[in-house]
Order: sequence, then C-alpha cells, then structure tokens
Amino acid sequence: MDALGVGSVLLTGCDGGLGLGLLKGLLEQPSPPRHLFAACLDPQGKAVNEVALGSPNVVVLPLDVTDPNSIKAAVGKVREEVGSAGLNLLINNAGTTRRSTLATETAENMTLVYTTNTIGPLQTSQAFLPLLKEAAEAEGRHGLSCSRAAIVNISSILGSIEAAEAWDERQDVCYRCSKAALNMLTKCLALEYGPSGILCVSVDPGCVTPPLGQGTGPVTMEESVQGVLRLLARLSATSNGTFWDWRGQSLPW
Repeated sequence: MDALGVGSVLLTGCDGGLGLGLLKGLLEQPSPPRHLFAACLDPQGKAVNEVALGSPNVVVLPLDVTDPNSIKAAVGKVREEVGSAGLNLLINNAGTTRRSTLATETAENMTLVYTTNTIGPLQTSQAFLPLLKEAAEAEGRHGLSCSRAAIVNISSILGSIEAAEAWDERQDVCYRCSKAALNMLTKCLALEYGPSGILCVSVDPGCVTPPLGQGTGPVTMEESVQGVLRLLARLSATSNGTFWDWRGQSLPW
C-alpha cells in the first residue's frame, strides 16, 4: 500500500465519523505525521481523546469552522507547535447536513449547511494559507504533493452536477448544493494557490447511505479511510484542482 509520508496534518471534524476514522488511519501509517492536529467542536470529547491517548504527536484542538475567532486561535496553536516548518496538509473534513427534499428545503437549512460545508473550508483555508506557504517553501521541496503542502476538501459524489447520483434515494438539496459549491471552491483554490506550491483537491470518501446502486453503495469506514489515504499518497501536480473518490477514481464535476 502507498504510505502517506507527511510532517504535519490538521484534520477538522474529528468529533466522530470520518474525521475520527482518518485520525486513526493517519496514526497507523508506517511513518505517522510528526504533528497531527485533531480539530473538534468538543476537544474534551471521549472518542477523540481515546484515539489521541498515548500518541504524543496528536494535539486535540477546539475549532469551529463557522467562527473566524475559533479558526484564528487554532492557527496560533498550530504555529506554536510547527514553528517555521509550516503546515503540510489541511484536510477540511468538518461538515453537516439536513435531510430534505426539494419540496421541504428551507432557507434556514441552506444557510446552515452552506455555512459549515462551503464557507467553513474557505475561511479555514484562508487562515492557514501562511502556514501552508511556509511548508511549500521549505528547502528541497518541489512539485505538488500532500507531503509538501496541500488542501484536501472532503466532498461527495452528491455534489457532482454531472453524476447527480441517488436522487430517488436522497435528495438532500442543501447538502448537494453545498458540496457542488465546495468543488468550485477547490478549483478556485487550485488556480490561486497551485503556483505557490500548494496542491488542492476534492475527495469523495464514499460513505454514503442508503446504497446508491450500480455497485457504488456504502463502504466500511476502514475501506474509506484506507482508500482516501492511499489516494492522498499518490496525488501530484497533475491532480491539482481535481475531484476523486476513495477508490482513486476521477469523478465528474
């Protein structure tokens, strides 16, 4: 298996679900990150602290991606730990949804979900840009890779306008729209930050229920995590501004 060798990682949404799974997966890499920041709404949460227990390279941080002050405080804490080495990898995983149909969707739902799923990654990426640039500019670093400097936005096939999968099973208009917008944000970040040595991609982790049919139904957490980490290990300059799934397959926008 391709191993992800990266010096420092900030992972949002570590309170549970995929965030917690990715945190475990990163710790199980042959060479775990020297600095692994587990960002949570509740840094006192039992689940994340059980994973972090006995791992001195893990720092559990409070971070609400909808709150600029919370993001600023997290940037300060990361800088204290990494110093001039900067931050190699930012994984924007924190997200939310509200189950809905086109008939029941509301402005309140749309605003709440968009604020977390799209504006959150934007604000977080903007705030951590100086640290990502410092990592990208480190001596001996060339090309684009997650080991050098990268922003990975956790998206969903439900945000693909071309695929428009699983409509009959799961309309979730607010979620679909927020992830489609996140994908455009990924492209914008890639265009702007790529020349500075920062790789930017969207990734669908595949944990979607109910089943989508056509063999693309839900995967186990372990399959998703291992697939995502394998993908991140092999991304390069040609991947900048693209959309992938956990299997390592390119997805349509």
